[in-house]
Amino acid sequence: MLVTAHTGREAAVDSARMVIGRLVEEDLTVRVLGAEAEAVGCPGVDVVPTGLSAIQDVEMMIVLGGDGSLLRAAELARPAGVPLLGVNLGHVGFLAEAEVEDLAAAVDCVVQGRYDVEERMTIEVTARLNGQVLADTWALNEATVEKRERMLEVVAEIDGRPLSRWGCDGVICATPTGSTAYAFSAGGPVVWPEVEALLLVPISAHALFARPLVVSPRSALALEIQPQTAGAVLWCDGRRRFDLPAGARVEVRRGEVPVRLARLHGVEDTGAPFTDRLVAKFDLPVQGWRGRARP
Repeated sequence: MLVTAHTGREAAVDSARMVIGRLVEEDLTVRVLGAEAEAVGCPGVDVVPTGLSAIQDVEMMIVLGGDGSLLRAAELARPAGVPLLGVNLGHVGFLAEAEVEDLAAAVDCVVQGRYDVEERMTIEVTARLNGQVLADTWALNEATVEKRERMLEVVAEIDGRPLSRWGCDGVICATPTGSTAYAFSAGGPVVWPEVEALLLVPISAHALFARPLVVSPRSALALEIQPQTAGAVLWCDGRRRFDLPAGARVEVRRGEVPVRLARLHGVEDTGAPFTDRLVAKFDLPVQGWRGRARP
C-alpha cells in the first residue's frame, strides 16, 4: 500500500498515521513518499522517492485530503493502473470514496479486500502551433483554455467541422467525472460517471449559441485561438499550466488510459448511488419523497 496525505493539514497527517498503523498491524507493507515521510513520521514504513518506482507492485494508493490531493495522486497512479482510494478531508470531495468519520471502517475494507475497482474516463490533450507540439498531456476532470489578459476569441470544432466562434473568458472540455467540478460552476450539466461522453462548456461567452454541449466519447474536440487574441492559458485539472500564443490549436480526445478508483463494500455512505452523493454533497432538499409503493 502507498499512503499519501496533504501534509499541510494536521487532520490529514493524523489520519495518515492512523491508516499506516492499522495497515502495519496487519503485516501489510506500507510505503510513504519521501517528501511526506518527515511530516507523517511513522515507523515500519518504506520511504520511497516520488516517481513511477514508488507505485510499482502496489495494490492500492490511499489518499487523504481533498479532490486536489486525489488529482495529484492520479498523476502517479494512472500510468501503473493502481487504484486510488480517496478519503475526503476537504470540502465537497466528489472524487473521494470515504469521509474522514468512516476512516476506520474504510481501512478494514481495504485490509479484508472488500472493494471493487471503477474505471473513470480521461482525456488526452494536445496543443499545437503551426504543427509544432506545445503541450501533450491528459486530464481526469477537465482541460480549460482561458483568457490571459483580454477576452478570448476562439473557434470551437467538433469532429473536424467548425461549430461556433465565441468571445469568452474560456472554454472547458470535461469528462463526466469533471462535470461536477469546474464545468458545473460554469453552468454545465451534471453527468453520471458511468455515462461515456465529452462535455464542451463555454465560460461567459458573448454569443446567442453558447450552451453547454454533451457529445460522443468518440468525438474529437478542438479549440482554435484566433490571431487577434492576446494569447491564452491551457489548464489541465487545475494543476498543469501551459501558455498558448495566438493561433494555437488545442485538441481533446478520449484518453486510452483511465484512472481507477476503489469502491468499498459495507461502509455507510460509500459505494452509494451517484444520486445519493449529489444529494449529500449539495445538501439537496428531498423532503416529501415517498418512493415507489411496495406491494
